[in-house]
Amino acid sequence: MSETAARRDAELRARAEIDLAALRANVRALRERAPGAALMAVVKADGYGHGAAPCARAAVAAGATWLGTATPHEALALRADAGVPDDVRIMCWLWTPGGPWREAVEAGLDVSVSAPWALTEVTEAARLAGRPALVQLKADTGLGRGGCQPGADWEDLVGGALRAEAEGLLRVTGLWSHFARADEPGHPSIAAQLARFHEMTAYAEGRGVRPDVRHIANSPATLTLPEAHFDLVRPGIAMYGVSPSPEIGTPADLGLRPVMTLTAALALVKQVPGGHGVSYGHLYTTPGDTTLGLVPLGYADGVPRHASSTGPVLVDGKWRTVAGRIAMDQFVVDLGGDRPEAGAEAVLFGPGDRGEPTAEDWAQAAGTIGYEIVTRIGSRVPRVYVNE
Repeated sequence: MSETAARRDAELRARAEIDLAALRANVRALRERAPGAALMAVVKADGYGHGAAPCARAAVAAGATWLGTATPHEALALRADAGVPDDVRIMCWLWTPGGPWREAVEAGLDVSVSAPWALTEVTEAARLAGRPALVQLKADTGLGRGGCQPGADWEDLVGGALRAEAEGLLRVTGLWSHFARADEPGHPSIAAQLARFHEMTAYAEGRGVRPDVRHIANSPATLTLPEAHFDLVRPGIAMYGVSPSPEIGTPADLGLRPVMTLTAALALVKQVPGGHGVSYGHLYTTPGDTTLGLVPLGYADGVPRHASSTGPVLVDGKWRTVAGRIAMDQFVVDLGGDRPEAGAEAVLFGPGDRGEPTAEDWAQAAGTIGYEIVTRIGSRVPRVYVNE
């Protein structure tokens, strides 16, 4: 089977439609929330499952001047993409010893440094590349994850970076951090982290660091904390039209539109009697004579198994619920008295304006967050781009 035929067959089974017009509108809406700051479009994890390169190009078209990824390999792939202009800055932040520092330096990526070992490796890479590295120093202001600890560790890191800068091996282009609880408006840790960020950036600048950008605002901070916008904001999930948390509001409340719509064609429709067990473990038994529909998506495709017996699906204009356990490749819905044909569309989630569930509905059903619902959709599900 040719690659084209295989893709066509896959699209007949299921598809994730990616509305790039919605993504561009979301980026513009986020820029309006932070008019005094530049915008970094975070496209890590293959654009939160939406496709990194197409989403990066759409975000840039809507005014993003930076792109952000977790791993250097993600960033290098974007830098090689012909559709991403050379003047768009690309930053990556999740490094391990022995990573592709030289390739990153040669590609002109901004790289994050949080520890002495990383500073040593990036300066050696700069020597080999014959050009200065673009380095952003990350401060741990309270997340307790990546970033350099305040106090002596931060002082040593800043001092080491300045010495390397004096040797022409790097330029400190940024000072940055990340919130722990910005998705909980009013939580006291937010103000504490902002205060710590001011202290740590002031120390670095007092020592002579002259960064291009200072940044700490993720999606929730971009939406709700103008005092955290500084020179650059880094929206991720909001760019894809998914709310960072129920406390902040629905996508519609925030002026955002979900970008991904996940659909599948019913693979089988059949009538069964009452008392009929459904799927592994027979967690669900039909209460009476009914119609079952087989949806050809499963946990291998990213449909969360934790949503067994709870996940919502729209079929023929009606909300249905997953009947029993979600399997690797498929799950069942009880259609009651309806008898759609095989091939009828089942909508797992989308913007919600056709009455379909949203990613937030699936997150609630699975006991997780909207981020995970869209990001986990697997490679067997073709991404179909519309409104390019």
